Amino acid sequence: MKIGIIGAGNIGGNLTRRLTALGHDVSVANSRGPHTLTALAEETGATPVPVEEAARGAEIVVVTIPLKRVPDLPSGVLDGAADGVAVIDTGNYYPRQRDGRIAGIEDGGRTESRWTEGHLGHPVVKAFNGTYAQDILDRPRPAGAPDRMALPVAGDDEAAKARIRALIDELGFDTVDGGGIDDSWRQQPGTPVYGLRAGVEGVTEALAKAPPERPVDFRG
Repeated sequence: MKIGIIGAGNIGGNLTRRLTALGHDVSVANSRGPHTLTALAEETGATPVPVEEAARGAEIVVVTIPLKRVPDLPSGVLDGAADGVAVIDTGNYYPRQRDGRIAGIEDGGRTESRWTEGHLGHPVVKAFNGTYAQDILDRPRPAGAPDRMALPVAGDDEAAKARIRALIDELGFDTVDGGGIDDSWRQQPGTPVYGLRAGVEGVTEALAKAPPERPVDFRG
């Protein structure tokens, strides 16, 4: 499968490593340019590209950059993607630690992924946002393994969500349907499921326990 990854930090880099190892055709981009991704490309066989080309021909695109940088993405960044492209948003809102106050989230009553959708002009599926990057490399397990971790996945496009859940299964993790993007607050920072290493039952329970109000530490 052709996969584009925008962002080559901890999550983006380790997804590049795992997805190429599984045989996928991965293009990876960051804000500093392809020349800064030579080592990752040599290690994995991924193709380093400018951000504008990351989605070209891709069936799945992963957007894994700091939330405050989403508005800086080039206009039409998803142009040229395959028809029906599924877009994974791994982003989190850290107003005090990194992003500053984002009025469109704070005042609009929107989840961070709904805000991201508005900038991308395309539906997203929220996944990997509460996953430790090293777990992507260290904790894959075969289906049915008693210690297999589950990840929450939220999105409005059921076909895209199903495709993402199948990819996560291929990566070695179970998934739990977290509802639509307006329900994705249940997996935002500060919620019980955020950073949780648990199976399907534990993740399902944690999503149900999430309080609807954003914790103080994650408000601007």
